[in-house]
Amino acid sequence: MSGSDRRLPEGRTAWRRTAVVAVPALAAVAAMGVVMAQGALAASFAVSGTNFQVLSGKLTSKGLASYVQTDRAVDGKGHPVALLGIGDATLSDICQSASVDTPLGKVTFRLTAGGDAGQVTADSLVIDGEDLVGDARFGTAQIGRDASTLDRVPDVKGEPGKFGLQAGDITVVGVRSHAWSATGGNFRLKGLKLAVGLDGKQCF
Repeated sequence: MSGSDRRLPEGRTAWRRTAVVAVPALAAVAAMGVVMAQGALAASFAVSGTNFQVLSGKLTSKGLASYVQTDRAVDGKGHPVALLGIGDATLSDICQSASVDTPLGKVTFRLTAGGDAGQVTADSLVIDGEDLVGDARFGTAQIGRDASTLDRVPDVKGEPGKFGLQAGDITVVGVRSHAWSATGGNFRLKGLKLAVGLDGKQCF
């Protein structure tokens, strides 16, 4: 009888066979976390078919620029988002999570950083979000400005004639967002923790 044909004792799991499926997925998300931390992701790419949660206790920035655009998946499906360009961002903590269907069931990818380990910082942070919830204070806000003339955050501009807004110093407490992508020139994630598990807990 081959090893693959042996019956497992009741209540035991075929961990070797499970690993064959789980390890490549874990390696991929771990690599993504490292690449994000090094700021190596391109500013434009095809998004996955799954959005993710972003949570932070407090976010501060020297500038904000925003306009509406459409993110595209590899199958061509579009996702309308508000592109939020945040210059020199500091976050008290951060949690990012996504729930993904796999052959093993629903798997949760969860990345956390900051908190007791120290603040999280990002240069030219760009979030393509479906929504944003929190208590906010904007300085010198300009709402309805042509998206092509935004200048608060470097390289964050939309198409001529499109609606845009921007502000100076901003503070948002209790940040919650569903997003399709997040990139940064340089992410500095103190106390980075990455976990992948079956039916794991998301950020909120």
